Amino acid sequence: MTDLAPQELRVLVAVAEERGFTAAAARLDSSQSAVSHAVRACERKLGAVLFERGRHGARPTEAGERAVAYARRVLRLLAAMGPEVRAAGAGDTSGEATGVLRIAAFRSVAAHLLPPVLARLTARHPGLTPQVRIVRELGRGAAGEVADGRADLGLATLDPAAPPPVPGLVTARLFEETYALAHPAGHPAPRGLPLVDWDENCGSYTRDWWDRQDWIPPSTIDVEDDTVAVSLVSQGLGMAIMPRTALLGAPAGLAVTDLGPKPPSRYVGYVTTPELAGTAAVRALIRELRELRGRVLPEGLAAV
Repeated sequence: MTDLAPQELRVLVAVAEERGFTAAAARLDSSQSAVSHAVRACERKLGAVLFERGRHGARPTEAGERAVAYARRVLRLLAAMGPEVRAAGAGDTSGEATGVLRIAAFRSVAAHLLPPVLARLTARHPGLTPQVRIVRELGRGAAGEVADGRADLGLATLDPAAPPPVPGLVTARLFEETYALAHPAGHPAPRGLPLVDWDENCGSYTRDWWDRQDWIPPSTIDVEDDTVAVSLVSQGLGMAIMPRTALLGAPAGLAVTDLGPKPPSRYVGYVTTPELAGTAAVRALIRELRELRGRVLPEGLAAV
């Protein structure tokens, strides 16, 4: 097999993200015929059909999704290679990180724990520009963003009792957070309220505990976002069982009660690829995340 050239990798990514050859050509300042020729060359070299062509554009096949994920990761390494090599050639041992650092994280961690980390990171590395994407922690979640080459590092929930959502990534736990009962302040019997639940409530972490409880009713209201669940509860529409980070910065009218001596919990950590784990930018971010564990964490969070 002949290796793919960087420009061919860029074509694959552009076609996948633009969902069509014409739009990809415009993005690459090329022609539609040149893009089509490049895709056919990639398919010939890789020995697989990468895109389904149709009236509505081009969509990656399963093989195409895999190829595009590799393409993004290779292009990311090529972008990092220049600064890393120049720093080594100049004898720079300061570990100064520059350029764009792409981070994927679920909402509560991105909102409440990531800002101080990034403040310290950019103070120490002023040439670094973090970009944060909020990712729903469902299915492959933030780990999938890293595996598919859309993020350099992801902050994700890690289930020690289950295989990683995406094999082959570097993972490490940062802290463990417990779940708690959120309910309207001053309510005399919050466990008797209707249940407000949300899509990302990580049932795999609470399932065994949940099955042992005889006081939890079926959910009355289901929402997509934890902030909506918290807001509904604060307005007196029910109670919710939620991880502690989702309850940080809760609005007035909301109270938080422990779930007993052995509440359910989940681990939060980072994921990255083996090749990016050694780059200056990712190393610098990991260093700041690990330092976070040595600081005072909010109630219900414990460093691991």
